Amino acid sequence: MLGKKNKQKQENLKQVNNEPQQTLLRQKTIKELIAPSGIDASNIDHLEIISNTKRYARSFFVSALPRMAIFPELFRDLYLFGDINTSIYINPVPEAKSQNELNRIINQLETERIVAADRGNINRQSTVGQKRYEAEQLRDEIAAGFNKLFEASIVSTLFAYSLEDLDKFTSLLSTEMSKSLVSVKSAWGIQEEAFKSNLPLMDDKIKKIHTFDRRSMGTVFPFTTSEVGHSTGVPLGFNKQTGVPILFDNFHSSLTNYNMVIFAKSGAGKSVTMKTLISRSAVLMGIESLALDAEGEYTIVAESLGGINVVLSPTSKTVINLFDIETEIVKDEITGKERATLNVENKVEDVTQALLTMARGSTRSEEVNELTKQIIAESVAEEYQAININQDPASLFESSADFDSGNMLARRKKQMPTIGSWYKRIERKAKENDNSDYKFHYSYLLKVMKQYIREYDGQMAYFDGQSTFELLDGAPFINLDISQLEERFARPLAQQILLSWIWEKYVKKNSEDRTKASKKRVIVDEAWMLLPYPEAVDFLNTMARRARKRNVSLAIISQRFQDFYEKQEAQAVLTSSDTKLFLAQDKSEIAYLKEVFKLSEGEAGFLVTCLKGEGLLKVGQDTAILQITPTAKEFEFVETNLNNIVNNKKRQALQ
Repeated sequence: MLGKKNKQKQENLKQVNNEPQQTLLRQKTIKELIAPSGIDASNIDHLEIISNTKRYARSFFVSALPRMAIFPELFRDLYLFGDINTSIYINPVPEAKSQNELNRIINQLETERIVAADRGNINRQSTVGQKRYEAEQLRDEIAAGFNKLFEASIVSTLFAYSLEDLDKFTSLLSTEMSKSLVSVKSAWGIQEEAFKSNLPLMDDKIKKIHTFDRRSMGTVFPFTTSEVGHSTGVPLGFNKQTGVPILFDNFHSSLTNYNMVIFAKSGAGKSVTMKTLISRSAVLMGIESLALDAEGEYTIVAESLGGINVVLSPTSKTVINLFDIETEIVKDEITGKERATLNVENKVEDVTQALLTMARGSTRSEEVNELTKQIIAESVAEEYQAININQDPASLFESSADFDSGNMLARRKKQMPTIGSWYKRIERKAKENDNSDYKFHYSYLLKVMKQYIREYDGQMAYFDGQSTFELLDGAPFINLDISQLEERFARPLAQQILLSWIWEKYVKKNSEDRTKASKKRVIVDEAWMLLPYPEAVDFLNTMARRARKRNVSLAIISQRFQDFYEKQEAQAVLTSSDTKLFLAQDKSEIAYLKEVFKLSEGEAGFLVTCLKGEGLLKVGQDTAILQITPTAKEFEFVETNLNNIVNNKKRQALQ
């Protein structure tokens, strides 16, 4: 008996303890969720919303509509007008009521027509007759089930942080809407009722009703799909919302720049997408592409397109000379004519930046400072001065006769400086130096730079010597394969040096006159490798800004957007790219993408759940959900999955 009483007490105590918890977990009503701290409705033409920041609101209703409605232009300006909310209450009119109402209108119009005919008012008679005909046609369509009438009330609320701004926006809204013959009026004297009508409570308190038929009712809906793409270009994929093919022209005149970025997690289809774009644009538009291939994925594309494949590795005989310099075509600021010139000053800076990265090494040593940079820059400039390289294009050649020779093969170019010759100069200057401030930096450079010198059998000497090949204009695709280099430091270093070399040999040759310039694309795959090295990032930014002037598109491909987001120096690459493609993303990346590119919740959610080959394409201000599907023939050379490649080869062998 005592045990039963104790058990009953425990049950009662548990019930008492649970009651406050149940009260705390009570779900809030929708009114409680949307209600601000307070609203002052004492004014007859606006409301004051008192919250953390005071705001003003003015509600409107649509008072007059045009005779003809066009989708999606009817209320476009209303929906897109700044800080404004709009509600539309739509109620279908029963067929019996609509028939009776239309018969009444037809009889009324016929009476007016007869009166106008008796008075000899031909214009009025014609106008009323046309209205009567339209009313009869609508009545017959409703009777046949092809049409229907609706009653609709349109209410909007405009917000501002000051009464002056609210008045200004009110006048501007009225002007904008009048362009489409839509009249809006302030809900004077009924601001509170109109404001409540525009809340998500499904309660129209002002009932300013207009009658629509089914076709005109469809014009009020704001659901329009952004059609991304151009009238010319290559088929990039399909718009998943409309099923319409998307044509993409990387060099379209509507683009502010020709650069593009592709971000996606591993396996989402970055390389497949770029290889598809490369192949299609080469065949259909004659666009020349060059890839910095960090993973060895583009070799088969070069072979398939009849391009050039260059492998840079510790064992290969390929040499890239960092000191190579080429003429560039510029427009004279006074005459507007094109002329050739050598920009030695910029080249000295580019070489200095690359040598600084080398000197810092994989540990990014803090021993390298401005004094180190000064020593490097002075020595680089002296290397060019030693062979009389200056702004004159003729200084590239052994003699003026060589420069004037019309036979390109007969021209004898000077041997360019090399890292080896620069190192010897550093050795000589170190012996001659008597400044104690410079002594440490000379000693440091002589120690760390020895690994890049061929004479000392340096393990990274593939940048020391005269270049062993030229980048030929007209090749549909050139692939520079650096996948066999060490990943942590050698590859990023190769990317930086090759970017500088590509700028000299590939980009600068393009004329500033776009009628003469070829369309070229430079692809930097796995660009995240460059980010830890400030000089490399700086050159990447510079190239992104300067590429458009040379009719060149810089394409950046990377896995982690967060790396670019957190590296402020790298954000210029994003702002200099008018085309952005986001394929499937890791959940950890979405918050950064949403913040930078103002993605909606739906777009962000799609990027987390989308399948391989699906993504979000942003071209300027337009956005579309894209499905990229290479053809069966294209898959033979764009496929990156090793298992699929092996299976494809087996099938081909059986055939």
